[in-house]
Amino acid sequence: MELESAISDLQSTLRKHRSKLVTEEAAKTTLVLPFLRALGYDIFNPDEVVPEFVCDVGTKKGEKVDYAICVNGEMQMLVECKPATGDLSIKHASQLYRYFAATDARIALLTNGVVYRFFTDAEKPNMMDDRPFFTFDLDDYKKSDLRSLAAFERTDFNLDRIVSHAGALKLQSEVSAELRKEFAEPSDDLVKLIAGRLHDGRLTEAVREKFRTAIAGSIAALIRDGVNERLETAIKQGASPEEGIPEIEAASDIETTQVEIDGFNIIRAICAGKVEPSRVFMRDAKSYCAVLLDDNNRRTIARLHFNSDTSRHLGLFAGKDERRESIDDPVDIYRYREDILGRIDELEKS
Repeated sequence: MELESAISDLQSTLRKHRSKLVTEEAAKTTLVLPFLRALGYDIFNPDEVVPEFVCDVGTKKGEKVDYAICVNGEMQMLVECKPATGDLSIKHASQLYRYFAATDARIALLTNGVVYRFFTDAEKPNMMDDRPFFTFDLDDYKKSDLRSLAAFERTDFNLDRIVSHAGALKLQSEVSAELRKEFAEPSDDLVKLIAGRLHDGRLTEAVREKFRTAIAGSIAALIRDGVNERLETAIKQGASPEEGIPEIEAASDIETTQVEIDGFNIIRAICAGKVEPSRVFMRDAKSYCAVLLDDNNRRTIARLHFNSDTSRHLGLFAGKDERRESIDDPVDIYRYREDILGRIDELEKS
């Protein structure tokens, strides 16, 4: 699959040069333009990819959106770029709102080169929605994301089809995101629902945490059992084992490396300045290794993204937001000592 190969190469470029992509121009030339080219657009043809597109809107004169994408001579998509480290909040994309209403484009793309957020007017005609109907994360995507991305390829671009499916895709994405949250960290509402059916006594905090852990484990087991059943059926029917089988984080696929252990021990040593080291736990997963306070996945101190062969990142938290810092060696974690201690203070107050 040509798109899959091109996107994989672009991901490698991102991970190799991430620390240098601090300006909007760097994000454009290194990531955004190659991304558009991967979708089949001729980035060297100004009739197809129009840079610095100008459209006067009301009293706003001479404002520019970074790119306008044309298909068969008709404008179809507007692209607004931010630095790779920039905020992709919709409030920082005022040009997209205005241009969307003033042009014939029905698709708007807001990106920092890493995350690509696609918008349309599913809620109100000719008015760009506040929330994207599809988000593609170059740093962390699945094969299903590539299938959705393929709808935007130049050779298969069908605006009516994209717009007609946007509402359903948007709802599905939002539901999937909420389910992922519930699967990873069951909410109080879900815990109360399940515990209320199975527990006769008072729902103390200890009981809640016991059920929270059991729910998360049960969900993972149900997913694995379902996939194994489909795999066995596919094999019996002579189908390819990979066909129709979703990716999961099977426990057998998880290997805790020495570098993750080193990173965990450094974080635990830093945390010792605020809490007892025995309260700091490590919980490994396929995509990252979490460092938790009190072995509670709702109290994440940091995450070690050490699985890539070309780059390593330390995930630091403020509230529920994760920020990733590139590091070369676990010892670099000491540079973020204040962030880690600040996180401990935050968790102890919650």
